[in-house]
Amino acid sequence: MKRVTYFLPIAVILVAGLLASIFIVDEREKALVLQFGQIKRVKEEPGLAFKIPLIQEVVFYDDRILALDTDTIEVTPSDDRRLVVDAFARYRIADVVRFRQAVGVGGLPAAESRLSSILNAQIREVLGADQVTSDTILSEDRRILMNRIRDQSRAEARSLGLDVVDVRLKQTNLPEQNLNATFERMRAEREREAADEIARGNEAAQRVRAQADRTVVELVSEANKESEIVRGEADAERTTIYAEAFGADREFFEFFRSLSAYEQSLRGENSSLVISPDSEFFNYFGASRGVAVE
Repeated sequence: MKRVTYFLPIAVILVAGLLASIFIVDEREKALVLQFGQIKRVKEEPGLAFKIPLIQEVVFYDDRILALDTDTIEVTPSDDRRLVVDAFARYRIADVVRFRQAVGVGGLPAAESRLSSILNAQIREVLGADQVTSDTILSEDRRILMNRIRDQSRAEARSLGLDVVDVRLKQTNLPEQNLNATFERMRAEREREAADEIARGNEAAQRVRAQADRTVVELVSEANKESEIVRGEADAERTTIYAEAFGADREFFEFFRSLSAYEQSLRGENSSLVISPDSEFFNYFGASRGVAVE
């Protein structure tokens, strides 16, 4: 019984010591085994590992690609148009030993603070270069600039044990105090372009209208010409028909002409005709004195 009493605490201590000496490294992590603050071992492969209880401790670091958003800063390209820029970066801890030596117990917050300073410095340097204008930053060529920022930041971040995977500019806007002036200038340019387009449209419309008026005059003139020709031909044909009719039967022709004259002279409801009775106009009436025909 006494042996059991002594053995049980010993067993508990051994089990506790065994459990305290075991740690598990996740596949998304890397681990450093520290002894009195000094790095004794690096554990990068996932699985079980052992340490000396109470003497050694384990510090875990994320092995995944991490994100960092930089603070908004103002840059001045070569054309002196200030821009408000902020970026985001993707990075990972490439060397946990160098990372620990660089940031100590500060961990990721300290590392991200220093990395943010590196990124901002490189953004100012690259976007403020002599041949870089605001139009270049706002165009598709910004990809080249972002890659340059990434490469230069990666070179400096190696001292922190970090690998900068990618850098992207999130926004490149004008400062608030310059927006109104820029918008007004853009509005004035668009209004000028609109006025030019309207003037060109009016000029083109005037040309079309003048051409249409000319075409109308030419068509009317041509129609009048053709109508006069047709009228002349009709008059000539009528004269020919009258001449042929007169030659065929002179008496009938004179009678027909007289009837036509009567019809034309007495047209209307209140028409009156007073004429001498011996006028040739009444040859076919046989009148011997003046008559009034209504």
